[in-house]
Amino acid sequence: MLIGEVARRSGVSARMLRHYDSLGLVRPTGRTGGGYREYADEDIRRIFHVESLRSLGLSLQEVGRALDDPGFAPSKLVDDLIGRTRERIAAETALLTRLSRIDAAEPAGWEDVLQVVALLQGLGSESAGKRQRAALASGPLASSGSSAMEVAVPVEALVEAALSETDPHVAGALRWALAQSGDGGLALLAEGLGSPVAAVRRRAVRSVAEFPGGEATTLLRGALTDSDVVVRRCAALALGARGVADAVPTLVAMVVDGANDVDAADALRTLATSLVPPDLSAPADRPAPPDRTTSQDQIVSPDRTTPADRIAAALVDRLARSAAGSSVRRRLTQALAEIPGATATQALADLSHDEDRAVALTAAYVLTLRATRQDDARP
Repeated sequence: MLIGEVARRSGVSARMLRHYDSLGLVRPTGRTGGGYREYADEDIRRIFHVESLRSLGLSLQEVGRALDDPGFAPSKLVDDLIGRTRERIAAETALLTRLSRIDAAEPAGWEDVLQVVALLQGLGSESAGKRQRAALASGPLASSGSSAMEVAVPVEALVEAALSETDPHVAGALRWALAQSGDGGLALLAEGLGSPVAAVRRRAVRSVAEFPGGEATTLLRGALTDSDVVVRRCAALALGARGVADAVPTLVAMVVDGANDVDAADALRTLATSLVPPDLSAPADRPAPPDRTTSQDQIVSPDRTTPADRIAAALVDRLARSAAGSSVRRRLTQALAEIPGATATQALADLSHDEDRAVALTAAYVLTLRATRQDDARP
């Protein structure tokens, strides 16, 4: 079969067939009387073999080795091809992501495109300083000055950076930038809260905690049941600052465990003073209305106890457990000192006679301060 016919049937151009011949990859078996290349059936089969291997990404040199080297083992080459293909796909995916984010920024001109590219490169830099500067530059538009940004970095890029950042200073800047970007990042952070990697969930909950509003609060409530204790604690501290009573059990456990116990005690104090107390003059069968500035968590308990009393009772319950060691009792006493109300005062009075001298002295000192405040408050 002459070269033109082979080209038509195989789909390989005559020029490429001549190139194969020059490389010794596919040499026609014979020649016609006029000197034209004449391909036998075996030659055509080899052409199809060559094309099949090329379709896998092999170079012509690798194709020749695969067909002519009797000791050639394809497994290593296939593994190399898999690695190369994955690298190529990763590079193409990264490029597609970058282009999508530039498009999402809606640049008005090439100057805007270059600005977004520079910030995206900064967020992906190996230098923590460059990442931090890029994060700070990704915040709200400057109110004045020639350096004001005209385009915003897409929130997807900020979320991706925040969920992968390990440097605490850069992470803080990214959380700030995200909080300034509006609620668009919360849905993406919710995906981060569902990550199988605990470190990602920790970064996600810290980022969500920077957002105000009910949507963020709902996400934080869900994080209270996370399997990772750090995620639960971060959520509880944020919810305590928002006046959400669901956080109380976790905050009390933090005091017991000595994990951010000072912050946890502060959050308990905030809850004790910010939740709505009952209107004791209202009929017992009619709950007092919640304060207009508070959430549904701040509606009073049916048993007519104040939020401060319920928090104090939770601390006292942990004190009553036999497993509470000396250091635990001291932390719980210090936490009780921050809680107003009759239940806390009675518990401190009992603790002023505690066998642990540090606990007794702390309780007695707090009772003295409370008595002084009450005297000062009398007309």
